[in-house]
Amino acid sequence: MKRGPISKFIESNYLHFNAAALVDAAKAYEAHLTKGGKMMITLAGAMSTAELGKSLAEMIRQGKVDIISCTGANLEEDVFNLVAHDHYKRIPGYRDLSPKDEWELLEQGFNRVTDTCIPEDEAIRRIERHIFELWKKADEKNERYLPHEFFYALIKSGVLKQYYQIDEKDSWLVAACEKNLPIVVPGWEDSTLGNIFSSYCITGELKPTTVRGGIEYMMLLAGWYTSNSAGQGVGFFQIGGGIAGDFPICVVPMLQQDLKKEDTPFWAYFCQISDSTTSYGSYSGAVPNEKITWGKLSHETPRFVIESDATIVAPLIFAWILGW
Repeated sequence: MKRGPISKFIESNYLHFNAAALVDAAKAYEAHLTKGGKMMITLAGAMSTAELGKSLAEMIRQGKVDIISCTGANLEEDVFNLVAHDHYKRIPGYRDLSPKDEWELLEQGFNRVTDTCIPEDEAIRRIERHIFELWKKADEKNERYLPHEFFYALIKSGVLKQYYQIDEKDSWLVAACEKNLPIVVPGWEDSTLGNIFSSYCITGELKPTTVRGGIEYMMLLAGWYTSNSAGQGVGFFQIGGGIAGDFPICVVPMLQQDLKKEDTPFWAYFCQISDSTTSYGSYSGAVPNEKITWGKLSHETPRFVIESDATIVAPLIFAWILGW
């Protein structure tokens, strides 16, 4: 592959420690795809608000990603950014905010994520109005859909285009929708729109069963993995920790141990970008070798850990894979 300036800089300067781990992981990711392997990317943290779509969307368009697992927050926040980007407020000195400063942001309609404030009216409430119509329509017809399917329907309807404030090429969810990429969203109810959906269920306006949940996502993933893990296998590229990674990686031991499909291959590649420390009982900070004992990875699976800020590392790895 022809290398662009970012890749050349990485190859020349990223020679040791976490920098070298970044290069090793990127090259192994690339080699896995070249041999015909497939790749899952998992998104934890606030990667959508960090605008990872600027590089992840192109990864999706170029076929470098085959399935995504993400938190409900990352699912919705990519769309929030798409329709309300110009209304976001950045606070570089967020470490110096007092409780009173935080309260004033709330009164101004801002929800803070580190140095970036999401505008509630322009982002959350704007989306709520339109996605509620889809929920209600499905509810009345006794139809049930997964959370990401409602988002795909919302994007395909075109109703949001009037609000777009960034180029849609920088939205990873738009790119995923265009390819009908499978998405797994464990624990979706732990998100802003998940909370909003719950409120409509409490008032009796919607039924809880209208949005399908985590067990059905695991069933979907089990079928997808079984159909796609032959040959070179499926890799696992984990950004952050938490449920976005913990949930899908368990599909392998479930298939092998619980469904007795002992010929199910292990994950064929594993990389985690995380600044979580290895401590007593930490899942997010656990080293990859621990996953071997749980039947998730083989002792032969290529394993990488990059202990750094994913908002810095992930775009660089994607740039390498894309040849930028």
